[in-house]
Amino acid sequence: MLAFWTVALLLIVIPGPDWVFTIGAGLRGRSVVSAVSGLVVGYGAITVVVAAGVGAMVAGSPSALTVLSLVGGAYLIWQGASTFAHPAPPAAEPETRTDWATFLRGIGVSGFNPKGLLIFLALLPQFTDPGGSWPIAGQIGVLGLTFMGTCAVWYLGLGILARTVLDGAPGTTRLVGRLAGVAMIALGAYLVLDRL
Repeated sequence: MLAFWTVALLLIVIPGPDWVFTIGAGLRGRSVVSAVSGLVVGYGAITVVVAAGVGAMVAGSPSALTVLSLVGGAYLIWQGASTFAHPAPPAAEPETRTDWATFLRGIGVSGFNPKGLLIFLALLPQFTDPGGSWPIAGQIGVLGLTFMGTCAVWYLGLGILARTVLDGAPGTTRLVGRLAGVAMIALGAYLVLDRL
């Protein structure tokens, strides 16, 4: 469990779409709690999908895990290159956007993010014990809850930090975007090279 939590924390602290969404919510004066709640619910949905059987199928097939890792790594490299090339600061949102709309957008950012799905499919099964006393679905559920709790704490802190430190600093926001791109490229390259 500690090994999983360490890997999960490393993945969470590496900038990506969740970071951009959370920082954007903080900079636009949106409710950081609504944004982070949406992200966590999206990851909850992915956990349910993986625990429902897709995770067990991947855990039993090393070739499926390799393919998912390669696809996920390639996606991260592409996403990182795009983020690095176009690190524009978040655009202003209309003031009519509600906390509910921010929450729903957060679900979409994490729940429908191919990177998140691929990471969960590739990551969670590796930390299960097929011969253990718990069913695989239960093990994946606990791992997913651990990931979601860590996300909630990290992104709440990030959103509050963005609101207090980055507000009114578009140059800094662009720099953060470029660093996010480099981090995604590095993680993607690691995933690809590790599987080759």
